[in-house]
Amino acid sequence: MARVKLSEDIVPLSDLKLNPGRVISQTDKTHRPILLTSRGRGVAVVQSLEDYEAVTEERAFLRGIVQGLMDLEQGQELDLDEVKKRLGLV
Repeated sequence: MARVKLSEDIVPLSDLKLNPGRVISQTDKTHRPILLTSRGRGVAVVQSLEDYEAVTEERAFLRGIVQGLMDLEQGQELDLDEVKKRLGLV
């Protein structure tokens, strides 16, 4: 995900209400999230569906790696033949 540009990516909630298409188009075009504010405080983040899905998949992948490393540290590894059996690949 691209870094937020403070000069462009912080949008008052009232601007979203007036022109939602512009905000959605901006986040889709730039691949940067938009921080919505109300009374000067951040209240929500808008990002394209494509970027949201990519971040969600990356997070799940990284959690799987961390869990695998923790399993290895705890001696909970399986050999390849056992994994194939459990997955029904043999």
